[in-house]
Amino acid sequence: MDRPAQTPEKQVTDQHGERLSVKVPADVDQPDKILYGLTARQLTILSGTAAVVLWVWLTFQAVAPFPVLVAVATPVTAAGFVLAVARRDGMGMDRYAAAALAFLRSPKTRVSAGEPVQPPPSWCRLRGRLPARLRLPVRAVRQDGAMELADGGGVAVIVRAATVTFSLRTAGEQASLVAGFGRWLNSLDTPVQLLVQARPIDLSGLADHITAQAPDLPDPALEQAAGEHAAFLTEIGAAHDLLVRQVLIVISDGPPVSAATPWSKGQRQRTNRDAATQVALRRAAEAVQSLAALGVAAEVLDADACVAVLAESLSPGESRPVDNAAPDELISFQQEGRT
Repeated sequence: MDRPAQTPEKQVTDQHGERLSVKVPADVDQPDKILYGLTARQLTILSGTAAVVLWVWLTFQAVAPFPVLVAVATPVTAAGFVLAVARRDGMGMDRYAAAALAFLRSPKTRVSAGEPVQPPPSWCRLRGRLPARLRLPVRAVRQDGAMELADGGGVAVIVRAATVTFSLRTAGEQASLVAGFGRWLNSLDTPVQLLVQARPIDLSGLADHITAQAPDLPDPALEQAAGEHAAFLTEIGAAHDLLVRQVLIVISDGPPVSAATPWSKGQRQRTNRDAATQVALRRAAEAVQSLAALGVAAEVLDADACVAVLAESLSPGESRPVDNAAPDELISFQQEGRT
């Protein structure tokens, strides 16, 4: 159900030691209440439900007994009330039902194909539905790390940022960090996506590396300490499911609207993409500088790191099936038994 947004108070201390009270909205995206604590969407659904019930009552009251009308109107009223008031995973039930219907109607099997999948010949009996073409949001990754988005969506650049120990800071330091992060958010003039990923990590490789390098240490005590540390890493990796977090900032920029030029359509699109790429890379560099002022280490991902992040996001825990070749790299094929 829709709950009223609460406004908790955050106690911070300024540089002079004075305690300040700052009100932080609990839900800044909550829609406005129009009447009786209900939003416009809820009022529309309830009004439609009331109209349907009233139409049924006025139309069939002369031919149907009262218990039958109540039996028909009760589930309709209950369904309208649930659609208007109930929520699932932070989403209204009407939108949740629409998303579920769209999911049921969408094809479940997709294949990588450049063109739509053609149906089989008429003499071939097909069981089930044809697979649909897999359409990824990224059509190419440039050498500078910028991603060209599909369907004319412009370009996007990924910035990988580290985390800060916010809870261990003093109240004044926390207020300074929040203010600095707020200034960076307020300076943005385009949509930016913040993604926090948690993926499993394996410490066995690090433990093996420490064990292999331990005999080369100059002091036997250091070698013993290295062996104990490797054993500790092996033990903690076997006893717990370790996770590592990474924060990804996706900065995008749409293709600029240019005036009509005598160039061809393909050349004009390449020029627009190049211009959008430079703008996105500049914004990514500015984001890195702004986060560095807060003590957050960040970097703009190059082409290899960007492809690795995309592959890990699409298939977590699996290795890349093939390596992408550089634009100036020769692509060859070698078959055994032939020269």
